[in-house]
Amino acid sequence: MCGRCVWREVSRRGFGRAMVGAAACVSIAVAGHAPAGHATERDAPVEPRIRLADVPADQRMIALTFDCCPGAFDARIATVLVAERIPATIFVTWLWMRRNPEGLALLLAHPDLFAIENHGELHVPPVLGDRTIFGIRVAGDLPAIRREVDDGARAIRTATGATPHWYRAATGFYTPSVIPEIEAMGFAVGGYSLSADLGASLSAARVAARMASARDGDVIVAHLNQPLRPSGLGVVEGLRALQRQGTTFVRLDKVATTQPSYT
Repeated sequence: MCGRCVWREVSRRGFGRAMVGAAACVSIAVAGHAPAGHATERDAPVEPRIRLADVPADQRMIALTFDCCPGAFDARIATVLVAERIPATIFVTWLWMRRNPEGLALLLAHPDLFAIENHGELHVPPVLGDRTIFGIRVAGDLPAIRREVDDGARAIRTATGATPHWYRAATGFYTPSVIPEIEAMGFAVGGYSLSADLGASLSAARVAARMASARDGDVIVAHLNQPLRPSGLGVVEGLRALQRQGTTFVRLDKVATTQPSYT
């Protein structure tokens, strides 16, 4: 989801405002499968939202997901997840795995807790055209998008022996007409309903408050690649707050989720 975790909330809101004018056309673009590989006026990038489906009325259930974009390994968060036996879905890039073998080893040592899923090879947004999102140059065309997704999955298979079944875009944004192409490659689109840290940009207090306010069925995204930022401490406090609320934590590969929405 992060733009190499460098944007601030104001820039994210600004980008969101720029997309508002196209929001009414998004469902048309997805349903109509605009010509693959060509951006259209109705193909403005979208940030898919998913939630847990069929959450029991008497159970507070939330899915935790973490992005490992290029960067380091936040042991502050991982240590708590392991110590408290909290399951999570971890979206990793090849770049992150290459740079963080010890962090990857820790995750792989707990297969009962962590599902390793695809965040791409080089952290390139699956967006058509000549543009940047949060300062990151997008893939531009469909062959580059397929390469980013395929090579990310191949790297995970090589490193873990397991095949990923979910893909989450760098920055969290996709060209709508590309989403069916990614699904045809065998991947569910790893959307989310609550960004806890807005690209690891928020203070610890704000991250903790956002997580504590999560609704039943939310899919939360935070970042596991920024150990020097205060946002990670906020994730730890947010986890403790959710535990006090009696939350059941689940992985995406263990539950049903809603179809992605784009509003």
